[in-house]
Amino acid sequence: PEHAASAQRQIGTVLPALIAHRAEHPGDDLTTELIRVRDEDGDRLSDEELLYTLLLVIGAGFETTVNLIGNAVVALLRHPAQLSAVRSGEIGWDAVVDETLRVQPSIASLPLRFAVTDLAVGGVTVPAGDAIITTYAAAGLDPARYGPDADAFDAARGAEDHLAFGIGVHRCVGAPLARLEALTALPALFDRFPGLRLAATEDELRQVPSFIAFDWQEIPVRLRG
Repeated sequence: PEHAASAQRQIGTVLPALIAHRAEHPGDDLTTELIRVRDEDGDRLSDEELLYTLLLVIGAGFETTVNLIGNAVVALLRHPAQLSAVRSGEIGWDAVVDETLRVQPSIASLPLRFAVTDLAVGGVTVPAGDAIITTYAAAGLDPARYGPDADAFDAARGAEDHLAFGIGVHRCVGAPLARLEALTALPALFDRFPGLRLAATEDELRQVPSFIAFDWQEIPVRLRG
C-alpha cells in the first residue's frame, strides 16, 4: 500500500508536468496530439480526463503488450517443437499470439465490476450490489470450451475466441495495436536470435506477484545468432 500511494503521488506530479511541458513545447507524440485535439478541435476532454487518458496509455498500452510479448517468448522457448513449426511457417504468428492470450492473458483478473441486478450464474445467485472479479485466466483454461488439455500451450489450437481483449462493447480498443506490436516484435526477435534459449529452469522463473497482471519479473535468456 505504501508503494502504491507513493506511485500515485508521483503520477500526480509527473503527468501534469508533462501536459504543461507539451502545451508549451509541442512534439511528435500522443500527449501533444491529445492537447491539440482538445484545444484546436473543441473536444470536451477536461484536464482530469486528459491526465487519466495518459495514465491509461501507460497501463493498458504498455504493460499489457510487454506481458503479451514476454509470455509468448517463454511459451515458445518452453516448446521448441512449436517454435520450429512457427519459424517454418507451419503455424502462423497470429496463432501464437492468440494461444498466448488464451493460456496466459496479460491481465489475469480485472476488479471490480458490480451486479446491477440479481444475477443467476450456474445455479448461483450474485446479489445486486455485490462486487465481481472478471477472471480471464480461468476462462481461457475452461476444459468445457478447450478440451481436457486446456491448460497446455498449443499454438496450433486455433484459440482466436479467447476473452483476453474483452468482448462486445467492452472489447479493448487497443487490441489491433497490441497485436501489431507482438506480430512485429516476436518474428524480429527470433529471426535475429534463432538460437535463443531460456537461461533459467521452469522453477526459477518468477511471476509478478499480482492477481491482476500475468507476466514475469524477468526472463533470463542466452542470445545466440
